[in-house]
Amino acid sequence: MSQTTLRAGLVGYGFAGQTFHAPVLSAVPGLVLGAVASSQPHKVHADWPAVDVVPDVDALLRRTDIDLVVVATPNAQHHPVAKAALTAGKHVVVDKPFTLDAAQARELAALAERQGRVLSVYQNRRFDADFLTLREVLASGELGRPVYFESHFDRFRPEVRARWREQPVPGAGLWVDLGSHLVDQAVQLFGRPDVLQLDSAVLRDGALVEDYFHAVLRYESGPHAPLRVVLHATTLAAHAAPRYIVHGTRGSYIKRGVDPQEDALRAGGRPTDAAWGADPIDGELTVCAADGRMQTRKLPTKAGDYVAYYAAVRDAIVGKGPNPVPPDQAVELMELLDLGRQSATEGRALPAR
Repeated sequence: MSQTTLRAGLVGYGFAGQTFHAPVLSAVPGLVLGAVASSQPHKVHADWPAVDVVPDVDALLRRTDIDLVVVATPNAQHHPVAKAALTAGKHVVVDKPFTLDAAQARELAALAERQGRVLSVYQNRRFDADFLTLREVLASGELGRPVYFESHFDRFRPEVRARWREQPVPGAGLWVDLGSHLVDQAVQLFGRPDVLQLDSAVLRDGALVEDYFHAVLRYESGPHAPLRVVLHATTLAAHAAPRYIVHGTRGSYIKRGVDPQEDALRAGGRPTDAAWGADPIDGELTVCAADGRMQTRKLPTKAGDYVAYYAAVRDAIVGKGPNPVPPDQAVELMELLDLGRQSATEGRALPAR
């Protein structure tokens, strides 16, 4: 491994690789994009003219100058590519969802431990502006004990697109796509639920995989009980619900809009741009004052910071900090996603512990 700079090899240059991984990791001091495995070298070189492009994963893994392999392939390839990279002695970052199921996740976690390599999952939504702010709101205690949390990822995409994410193939569908984010955020805030129930559906004309879900997580024991968490995502919301709604024993917090980093990356922005991650939409905090009156104030939203994820990966590899998304957390999330699919199939709530 290089003594001063870690070199990353990116597998795949589709939407995830081009939009999220290449520009974000390249903004981290001490981490550079060393090579890309892609069948579209012209596409890579249009963005990164000096970066080497190799034809396949095997060619990338043979390179001794690559320290970290980033897996940004279609979901069905996450497990085999990550397994090959770990076997080759590389550190690995896998885009979410980690794998197709919890069994694959456990296999990779065990392999990473045997190989003594860092294995992490790109849960970038932990570094969203609104989520960072929400964590601070809950930690402040102003809301009292949270009793109800609602998290929405509503979009308006009425036309079914010709892409693998919307085809009936392993790893497709909204639950593993956006559910990976919403469930992970809920677990980060409140821990593993006691009970999970998922309703999912195919609502758009011509859709082939689920494009709607509504999950209810019940916390009936532990420090957050009693608590209800609602996670909701749809592709047919012309008027989106608030991103977050939290009700507590002393007040409420509401945040509208979504983190701006994805839209900025889609538009060709880079994390080195001025005011990166700034969210102009304030939240609203309503609390009960000492005199019993309800008081509402605007609460500025912190800046989002996807770069912090890869900076933490860099530090974990060189032994200077913890893995930002360690394998045990990734395995737990896949267990809950598996449980959600089972719940939707059986049409009932299922124990999650």
